[in-house]
Amino acid sequence: MELINTPYYLNEKHKHINKVLNFGKVNVVNMQLQLGEEVAEHDVDADVLIIVKTGKVAFTVEGEEVEVSPQNVLHMTPGERHSLKALEVSDFLVLQIKQG
Repeated sequence: MELINTPYYLNEKHKHINKVLNFGKVNVVNMQLQLGEEVAEHDVDADVLIIVKTGKVAFTVEGEEVEVSPQNVLHMTPGERHSLKALEVSDFLVLQIKQG
């Protein structure tokens, strides 16, 4: 068992992206964005799960926009182009799971 603390920077005025954990084929990243902050379009060579702890984030995945909040989880497959924008001050986890 390992209890891992995620830093809390939501009171600051800019985004924070911190790698929290890397084990096997899984990377866990904690992202914290202020209202309106964005991450430019990119893709990842892994399955990606987005788990929002607080706030709301708009993801545009292959041209389709979805809102991710604590009430849902977003799954993206390897290579899907995506960008994101914080609709509220947001704190979320990004799990990148590589295949084979």
